Parts: sequence; structure tokens; C-alpha cells
Amino acid sequence: MRLALGAVAVIDGISRAFGWLASFAVLAACLISAAVASARYGLGIGSNAWLEIQWYLFGAMILLGGAWTLRRNEHVRVDLLYLAASPRLRLWIDLFGLVFFLMPGMLLLATLSWSPFAESFLRHEISESPGGLVRWPVKLLLPVGFALLALQGVAEIIRRIAALRGAGALDAEYVRPEQ
Repeated sequence: MRLALGAVAVIDGISRAFGWLASFAVLAACLISAAVASARYGLGIGSNAWLEIQWYLFGAMILLGGAWTLRRNEHVRVDLLYLAASPRLRLWIDLFGLVFFLMPGMLLLATLSWSPFAESFLRHEISESPGGLVRWPVKLLLPVGFALLALQGVAEIIRRIAALRGAGALDAEYVRPEQ
């Protein structure tokens, strides 16, 4: 179990690094958005490339930040039954969801999204918009993001098994969001 928990620490580090990149994408998108608006309305100039980079960055925010969100236990969940459950039952619910929903879904999506990326890369696909960007980088975000989420899913499965066996405490306690 110690070796598995060591792997969890490595996976957490990878997720943290990509979470940092996702945070940087938020900042970059905000700065670019402000610059595009200023250029368009202040100077009367614009560019499709700058508009497209904003949605590329939005994709990076979601796909690269998903694994870190899962690590921090801040993902969306249906907490109707979860809140009433004991901590041990919550571990079992999490484990069930991770094994039977997250992992198959992420592995399937990572696999299915690889071909569109590869085809785009090999064809040197470019946006149809005048001045548009190369498409393969944003298409690469799909398999990478899904694979990162699956990898973090493995870490969360190990973390919950360790907690159920008494080999480690779960340091990602769920707090219901305020509304």
C-alpha cells in the first residue's frame, strides 16, 4: 500500500502542475479578452486568431484543470444521498462512482478523441476563419485532458481503498457548496 500511495503523490503532482497551467489559461484568456475588446472598440481592429485563442484557452482551463478539481474533491456531484451517508459509506459511494463511471468514461473519451487529433495533426488542419489558427493543439487537449482525469481517478481509487483499509486518511473531505 505504501508503494501505491507513493504513486498517488506523483499523480497528484502531475495534476497540480496541469492545474497550474489551467489557472494560467484563465489569466491569459482574461488578458487577451480585454486586449481584443480594447483593440476592437478603441482602435477599430480585430483578429479571428485572437478570438480563437480565447476558446482554445477556455478548453485548456476545463480539460487541464479537471484532474486537479477531482483531486481537491471540488467536482460536481449529486449530494442528495451523499450528505446523509456516513464517512465510510461516502468512501464506498466515491469508489463505486470512480470505478464504474469516471474510469470507463474517461478512458473511452481519451481513446475516441485521439483519432480526431491525429487526423488534424497529419492534415495540418487550420481554422476556416480568415486568420484562424492551427487546430491540432486544441484537439490534443481532449485526449490529454481525459487521460489526466483518468490518471487522477486511479489516484482517487487508491486513496479511497487506503482509507477503507485504515492505511491512510482521506484529506479531501466533501463540503456542500453554499447557494
